[in-house]
Amino acid sequence: MHEFEAIFKVLVIGLVLGAGLPALFAVGLRLFAVGSGDTAADGTTTSGNPALKAVGIALFGLIGVVILLGILWITRTTINYHFGVNLFPFAPVK
Repeated sequence: MHEFEAIFKVLVIGLVLGAGLPALFAVGLRLFAVGSGDTAADGTTTSGNPALKAVGIALFGLIGVVILLGILWITRTTINYHFGVNLFPFAPVK
């Protein structure tokens, strides 16, 4: 039963990070585009919604933080070895 629990955890994390982050990026891109306004064919412009634009930028920031944390997580032992900084104190240092 322990193996199935471990497989399920890996599956959930893979779905969240593998499909969830690109989906969040797509939602952020759409919100940013809608919040920016539009230009019609006759040259008239419509004003956008600044709140939607801000939410889109916030989603981009969230995705950037997750990517940065992932890179730091992967390189945590190297950073600890060379600089003596333990970025994740809850994780065991090898």
